[in-house]
Amino acid sequence: MSERSTQKSTSLRSTVVHAGHSKAEQGQPFAHSPVFASTFHHSGEVDNQHYQYGRFHNPGWAALEQGLGELEQGSAIIFPSGMAASAAVTTALLESGDTLLLAADGYQPTITYAKTFLQKFGVKVKTAPTLAIPEQDFSGIKLVFIETPSNPLLDVIDIQQLADKVHAANGILAVDNTTLTPLGQQPLLLGADISMCSDTKALNGHSDVVFGHVATNRADLFDAMALWRKLAGNIPGPMETWLVHRGLASLDMRLERMTTNAQAIAEYLQQHHKVKAIRYPGLISDPSFEIASRQMHNFGFIISFDLGEQAHAEQFLQQAKMIVEATSFGGMHTMAERRARWGVDDVSSGLIRLSVGCEKLEDILQDIEQAL
Repeated sequence: MSERSTQKSTSLRSTVVHAGHSKAEQGQPFAHSPVFASTFHHSGEVDNQHYQYGRFHNPGWAALEQGLGELEQGSAIIFPSGMAASAAVTTALLESGDTLLLAADGYQPTITYAKTFLQKFGVKVKTAPTLAIPEQDFSGIKLVFIETPSNPLLDVIDIQQLADKVHAANGILAVDNTTLTPLGQQPLLLGADISMCSDTKALNGHSDVVFGHVATNRADLFDAMALWRKLAGNIPGPMETWLVHRGLASLDMRLERMTTNAQAIAEYLQQHHKVKAIRYPGLISDPSFEIASRQMHNFGFIISFDLGEQAHAEQFLQQAKMIVEATSFGGMHTMAERRARWGVDDVSSGLIRLSVGCEKLEDILQDIEQAL
């Protein structure tokens, strides 16, 4: 990792446990509790200094958004799912006649949403493979929305270089940072206008909440997305908000275990004779290694490896005893799935996406070995 990345990551590690928590008064709890309220006492003229109504704001939201903003180095807005966060980025910032450029190999529901709901209102939707996006002509493109590392093939784009190109054409750059979280990568500090994350995954980390957030350091973009949330009613519940804030405190410890495990497992799989191909940014031989080393604080917890045939991949999943077959990632448990079962284009029928969890490394390796 670069010296800059290491220094920033260290400072974030010291922040994450306290993120969004203010200094407690004598005899008061230092950890937040969920606030269950739809209405708040609010007399006199309407102001923005006090809570008014549950669709507008909530003390739990404020605490979590403060904490996420500290980690993102911007201002954060929370949503009830990662897709709600993604929809806020595209819907609030685009209008008829605008052009949206998406990564063709990025999160498919984002593309489906844009083509289903935005195109019919006059938004032009273009797609390109992740690695081809930096070479696009950005003239006339209002919003570029990428995912780096991409999922599941883990291609990495130089965010700073892309931001310079997009901004030169007066466009907006948004980065889906779900696979790394703000502890793994900080898109805003690398020049992106928006950092978006599905907190359902590693940020909450316990596979029990659906959640998301966006962060930006541009006031105009923040206001537009916050207004969309308020008027669309796409708001998170107080219990889910509290659970995510509680999960956030352990993010650094979980990521340290998960990424350390992932590096060792990737090196093991790279040498296994039944593995036809493997992608993990932490492998020196991986095409993403050089850029990932410069802009990422860790190499992540996701490994993609190809067993060649659908039957081999399905046999691996059936034979695994501890690894959970599931479509999500980023939880405490190690999870895996055959990605082609979703009809994903350009993905081998034998490709396994492995989300490495917090179990003991020896236990995961033993399960992988016997399953192979």
